[in-house]
Amino acid sequence: MSSIEEILEFNRNFVETEQYKEYAATKRPQKKIAVLSCMDARLTETLLAALNFKNGDIEMIKIAGAVISHPFGSVMRSLLIAIYELGVEEVLVIGHHDCGMHGMDAPKLISTMTNRGVATEKLDFISNCGVDINKWLQGFDDPREAILKAVNAIKTHPLIPTDIRVYGFIIDPVTGKLDQIIPAK
Repeated sequence: MSSIEEILEFNRNFVETEQYKEYAATKRPQKKIAVLSCMDARLTETLLAALNFKNGDIEMIKIAGAVISHPFGSVMRSLLIAIYELGVEEVLVIGHHDCGMHGMDAPKLISTMTNRGVATEKLDFISNCGVDINKWLQGFDDPREAILKAVNAIKTHPLIPTDIRVYGFIIDPVTGKLDQIIPAK
């Protein structure tokens, strides 16, 4: 049985046995918090459990490294919708120790892409469109500095209201220990 077949079989049972009822929630986050965190698989349940968040408590935005790579990209769009449409009042940027983006080397990643069949012409096309692909794919040297940059990108964004509180944290993906590194201002 393929992974997709397993997923579909589980889902049919989930719906038929009404397991969804224990996750009932409204679309508005009950705690009025948006969390921007890394997409690391270790954080899928650990982060929520370590912070005592349940389904429906928060808006969760997960991206590689919790990095905001463009001020008008999908991350900022999601935060704006969370604030203006869903009532979010606080934003928590949560990076983590042992992040895959820490020290990621863009040229090495690009080499892996070409080895997997991405044509050099496609990479050139992206560059010709004005995207610095090396900068876009580059990781960071210091997770705390990356969190600070994300927090500052949110705080200084021209469409984010000044009354939104933005915090920065770093979490241990194994133990869930959370350290505040940037208090809200």
